[in-house]
Parts: sequence; structure tokens; C-alpha cells
Amino acid sequence: MTKLKFVPLIIAGLTLAACGDGLPADKTVDRGTDRKDLSQLQAGIWVDPNGCDHWIIDDGVEGYLSARLDKYGKPVCSGVAQPTYTAGDFKRGSRIGDPN
Repeated sequence: MTKLKFVPLIIAGLTLAACGDGLPADKTVDRGTDRKDLSQLQAGIWVDPNGCDHWIIDDGVEGYLSARLDKYGKPVCSGVAQPTYTAGDFKRGSRIGDPN
């Protein structure tokens, strides 16, 4: 009876092991269907509720977002758009359409 206790642990371990794709963790490459360098995608700016900028990229399947920082590491709050709005064609650069 005690052997049955280990079956769920073994199944959970095998399931987690299958999650890795075996590829290096290179964060500069899109892992979606078109698999290209992120520099080939078009970035836009999303303004958070506090008025600060964030770089945004949407390739139709995956999305990327990072804070826009100045050379000292402080947030950039440029006023390029109203809070919670975006500026720029951040959906361009992918062959996958986005219905929004």
C-alpha cells in the first residue's frame, strides 16, 4: 500500500520534466511559431496608471512588456499617451494576426 503513495509524485515529476523544451534560455529570441530575434519586432509604448512608460511588443501569440528606463535606471514618464493607453504600432512584425 505504501508504494501507491509514490505514484502521484512520480507522475508529477515526469510532468514537470516535460515542461522544458530543451532550448537555451535566450530571452532575445521569440519562441513562437515564427521564432525570430525580438529586435525584428516593432515595439510600442504602454503607459501605466501612474503615467510611466513600458515597452510593449505583441506578436499575436506571445506578448512582451518591460519598463522603459533612463540611463540611470529610473522610470521614464514621457506623457506620450494617456494612462492605460498605448502608442505605436506594437503589433507589427509578425505574420500572426491579432483580432484586437
